[in-house]
Order: sequence, then C-alpha cells, then structure tokens
Amino acid sequence: MVAATGSVTIEHAGAVVVQANVSSEPARTKTGDSVYLGDVVLTGADGRVGINFTDGSSFNLSSNARMVLDHYVYEPDGKSNATLFNLARGTFTFVAGSVAKTGDMKVDTPVATLGIRGTTPHIEISDDGSARFSTLIEEGNSKLLKKPPAVAAPEPDRSLNRRLNICRGC
Repeated sequence: MVAATGSVTIEHAGAVVVQANVSSEPARTKTGDSVYLGDVVLTGADGRVGINFTDGSSFNLSSNARMVLDHYVYEPDGKSNATLFNLARGTFTFVAGSVAKTGDMKVDTPVATLGIRGTTPHIEISDDGSARFSTLIEEGNSKLLKKPPAVAAPEPDRSLNRRLNICRGC
C-alpha cells in the first residue's frame, strides 16, 4: 500500500487474533501496510487509498469503496500471471501493470467482469449495484481524437507531466 487518508480498513482473510481484550473492530489502515490474497479493502466516507502491486498495477479507491483481492499471481518472467479484483462499491481508478500485458487481469463488478489489457479504467459503482465505466486517456495520445501522423513520430517521454482525462464511451 502506498497512501491512505481518512477511514481505511483492510480485513485480512484468515487472520487470527492472539491478544486478549481486543476490540472486534478491525484496526485502521496506515500508509505502508500490506495487502494479501483474500483481503478486503474498505474506505469510509472520508477515506481514500492508493495501492501499488509488484507488477506495477496501481489502484486508487475513493470514499465508501469495497475491493477484494481474490487472485494475484505475478512472476516477472512467468507465463501464468493472473489477477482478479472484485469491486463491490465505490469509485476506482487504476493503471494496469505487467499482468495485464503478459497474463490475465480481470476486474469483477456487480454488472460485468472486465478483461484488462493495459488500459486505465475508471469505475463508479453505486450502492444500488449500478455501474458506470470510462477510460482515462493521456491527453493528445488518443487515436480516437486525432489522426495519426503520416510519418512515424518518435515516442514521447512519458516520464514527466502525464495528464490524464476521462474518456466516456471510448
């Protein structure tokens, strides 16, 4: 995990409490905490959390969100890389990492299971289970918004000043 603000909780699957007189409430999450297979990540009304994974995937969850890490396999040279994130409610924006490009990255929502191949999705799931999907695109680099140049241009430097916009329906 990289950053957490406000009320953020991680419920570890199969965790055993060995200390007596511990509150039944889960401990609040703090920056630097880890997430594990089967964990449930919850944000409160004032909560936001950013989570980075070893393959370079990065998730940002806003207020009142719930995500479960159902499956995660990543080996840099592996042939069976796969992830399954279950998004139940809230707003999520994420950048897909190496698993999306070299394996099978899936995101499950109440209305659809998405296969991710390197895009930057933005998903809003309401309390009633309805969902809105959009894709973030780097400004000036959408093939849908402008024609490609006739001569191949050199690759732009993507390390600085990346600006992302929401593209609905692309």
